[in-house]
Amino acid sequence: MNFTRHQLVRLAAVAVTVLALSSDCAWSQATRTIKIVVPTPPGGILDIVARLLAEQIGRTGGPTMVIENRPGAGTIVATEAVSRAAPDGSTLLLNASPLVINPLLRKVNYHPLTSFEPVCALASSPLVIVVNSASPYRTLGELLNAARAKPGELTLASIGPGSNFQLEFEILKRAAKVDVTFVSYPGNGPAINALLGEHVTSMFGTYSNVVEYLKTGKLRALVVANRTRAELLPDIPTGAESGYKDFEDDAWFGAFAPAKTPKETVSRIEGWFTAAMQVPDIKAKLAVQGVYPVGTCGADFAALIRKQYDEYGRIIREANIRAE
Repeated sequence: MNFTRHQLVRLAAVAVTVLALSSDCAWSQATRTIKIVVPTPPGGILDIVARLLAEQIGRTGGPTMVIENRPGAGTIVATEAVSRAAPDGSTLLLNASPLVINPLLRKVNYHPLTSFEPVCALASSPLVIVVNSASPYRTLGELLNAARAKPGELTLASIGPGSNFQLEFEILKRAAKVDVTFVSYPGNGPAINALLGEHVTSMFGTYSNVVEYLKTGKLRALVVANRTRAELLPDIPTGAESGYKDFEDDAWFGAFAPAKTPKETVSRIEGWFTAAMQVPDIKAKLAVQGVYPVGTCGADFAALIRKQYDEYGRIIREANIRAE
């Protein structure tokens, strides 16, 4: 059978379309269920964010997303597992700053800049320094002035050692030229209890962990380590407003795919997440947890990871911070 040139062009176009559709169908079939690995136990902020977004994506016709909690070794167990997963979009990791910090302090079998494809920073919670409501300190300036008057006597509790809280606190200590003792705890709960019991002077943590105590008046916020005032704490000044422009951090909760996951696959996943985060009901549920949606994706999220990796590495070297 002989074809005209016009007919051949049309046949070629149809063939390309069929191939594209079959490829898209194959990808969809392969990833009709996506596993989101969460490196913390159920009930934490990472877990809550993962479940809220996964349920919303499923409700709106997206793939079924199953949450797998794999706690262990300060998020390393889950992170290493996902770094070895097939790069086909069927396995994702939800993590936070430990993904960046752990390789700077410990030997791990992944690299934060090369082992993953950053999808999106999905949500964030302000980092805040708080004191007991019975404390005489009402501003960061008052707390630091007291520290200058009593070197080494004032204390600040937080997760540690080697957490982003300790690293940011080191920046503040150096900028303010004060001697405040950092007291590390294995979790936010013990640190909060120490502050409520007045065993420590202050605490540095995420707003999501102290929100209920702020609402009931048991704790008082002094400063947020954000670039701008936090939407959830509009009356609390930033580090820059308090005179310390370098005291800022992004407390992100982000999604990652294994390295070499195809760009079009990452783009689809990004689209599902960003759409879910814009739903008013999801925003409201996140706000109850002291968290708000971010949606910094792709190259911008990758740039944030690289920036934190470089900055945290410098602080760890200068302060000689070691993991226990």
